[in-house]
Amino acid sequence: MSKVLKGISVYTREFKYNLKLAYPVMIGMLGHTFVQFIDNVMVGQLGTTELAAISLGNSFVFVAMSIGIGFSQAITPLIAEADGAKKDNDISRIFEHSFLICLILGLVLFTIVFLNRNLLYHMNQPIEVVELASPYLFWVSFSLISIVTFQSFRQFADGLSFTKAAMYSTLLGNVINVILNFLLIFGLWIFPKLGVEGAAIGTLISRLCMLMFIIIYLKLHKKLSLYIKRFLPYKVQVQRVKKIIYLGLPSALHSFFEVAFFISAVWMAGIIGKNSQAANQIALNLASMTYMVALGVGVAAMIRVGNQRGMMNFIKLRKVALSTLLLIIIVDIFFCLIFLIFNDYLPLLYLDPGNSNNLSDVNEVLQIASKLLIIAGVFQLFDGIQAVVLGALRGMQDVNKPALIIFLSYGLIGFPTSYFLGFYTNLSVIGIWIGLMTGLFSSSLFLFLRFNYLSKKTIRLND
Repeated sequence: MSKVLKGISVYTREFKYNLKLAYPVMIGMLGHTFVQFIDNVMVGQLGTTELAAISLGNSFVFVAMSIGIGFSQAITPLIAEADGAKKDNDISRIFEHSFLICLILGLVLFTIVFLNRNLLYHMNQPIEVVELASPYLFWVSFSLISIVTFQSFRQFADGLSFTKAAMYSTLLGNVINVILNFLLIFGLWIFPKLGVEGAAIGTLISRLCMLMFIIIYLKLHKKLSLYIKRFLPYKVQVQRVKKIIYLGLPSALHSFFEVAFFISAVWMAGIIGKNSQAANQIALNLASMTYMVALGVGVAAMIRVGNQRGMMNFIKLRKVALSTLLLIIIVDIFFCLIFLIFNDYLPLLYLDPGNSNNLSDVNEVLQIASKLLIIAGVFQLFDGIQAVVLGALRGMQDVNKPALIIFLSYGLIGFPTSYFLGFYTNLSVIGIWIGLMTGLFSSSLFLFLRFNYLSKKTIRLND
């Protein structure tokens, strides 16, 4: 027993530094999700149709945002490796090229979503939901430019282990979003009552403020400002662009496959009915918030693995990666228990069962959501494992095979299971979520096997 405890202590000793890096990232990532949580809670007071509209509108934006955020995550391991190798000039060049690419990508993603927003009317969704989702999507699509550009600054700072920059920015964004939501959704003071559309405008303005704040923060920071001599490269270096795209494109696919997998659940739930879609949104929003903790630990893994790769210390690389994996398993077991114990109470944050205008709808949504949270409690353990292992693999700059693993897990295992159980059994939306859990289990298992093989192989080759 003492031997086992001694073996575990090798990894638990790393927890303190892991958390030091991870907690600002957790708060920063929670900021993105908390913006949606605020929208959902406030709009939920208007009714289940409005809540379903938020879900449908965000499904489009999330797919595009996942590509932008996923692509930008290639910046962190490149910066971390250069920092570990003490190549200061490389850090500046990586940032300048990353900013240029993220700005262009943000504009492209906005254009695609904005020009295709009328697809909402051709997705076999409840028409009353679509009518509300369309103006919501109109405004939120503009925020893609600011959020993807924001990521270039955020990932740059994360790569240098200054993870608080994004945390402060998103906290500011959250405060602004809460205030604007109150004013614009419900029409307080001199502001018009805009309902769902007001939530979208609040989100857009808050994300613009996040971008402006992080730019000012980094320019005023003593150390970080030394690397930001200018935003755009004086001369575009083709090889550097290729390197960022080589890592960024598969990373974007990682995020796209996962978000598309979950967004497919939104659309399938919408085909079943607006109450299923609203319940799906409640469970998904709660699960997303706990998932942000896993992403925070995953970023810590990416930073530390990238640093060790730059220092060519591959034994330490494996140790710090496994320490982040053990940490998230412990954390997600705790979250699992919370979901299982309070599954009947957490949905009450979103809907008021005392609302007599649509009492039957509200009660049905609450009943479905409580069942979904039981599944969410279990699958977030697999979701956490795959997020952290994926972060470690990105730190090792191994992105192509993980992209294939994620595609196979979600596209060939998870989605068909969701579709079959959702539409060809009596499980309905519950079956859709069982499919989500199946895909996450597959992804977590095979990504871990990939990391285990690659890290051991790297140690052998450099022994």
